[in-house]
Amino acid sequence: MEEDGRRTLVMGAVALLVIVIVIGGVLIWRHDPKAELTVTSIPNDLTLTLDGAPIAANGAVDVRPGTHTLTGERDGFQSYTQTITVRGKDPLSVKVYLYANGPVGREWGKNNPEQELETEAEAGRKYDEIQGRLAEKYPILAQLPYIGPDFKATYQKSKSDPTNPEAISVKILVYGPSGKKEALEWIAGNGWDPDSLDLIYTTS
Repeated sequence: MEEDGRRTLVMGAVALLVIVIVIGGVLIWRHDPKAELTVTSIPNDLTLTLDGAPIAANGAVDVRPGTHTLTGERDGFQSYTQTITVRGKDPLSVKVYLYANGPVGREWGKNNPEQELETEAEAGRKYDEIQGRLAEKYPILAQLPYIGPDFKATYQKSKSDPTNPEAISVKILVYGPSGKKEALEWIAGNGWDPDSLDLIYTTS
């Protein structure tokens, strides 16, 4: 009799524990913070995935906090990959605009002129934003190109970081015996630190 009582007590405790775990899990799931990610895509029929799972090319989806990878693909267009970071419940908006890289994509653009124009406008906006950040990061850009007595200073895509669109190399064309020295004096004289610049020297 006493053993039956103990067994009943143990079974009751186990059942209570299971109930607590289930209720706790439900409460945690309900209060799991998610943010709304709104995506606008061109072409509007591209294939879009979030962390490898397909989502609608245009619309909103709930996303948990953390780092996620958004990928857009379509025949005839360059693929697009972007890493996004979700913080708490702050909503996010992302534009996924692909650019034609073949006959299929160019034909699509002819048949969808409004979306083609919006893609070109977005490319222009992005270019202006990048140029603004470059000008802030590299004040020397305001003086380039510059021609000195024995050198010419211009800039190009970064040689040390070629995949970064927001990094540049300052190219110094030396065509006189004191060209390198004069270029360094010109840089320092304007208050820029030569060691902070990716300098490339050339004689041709």
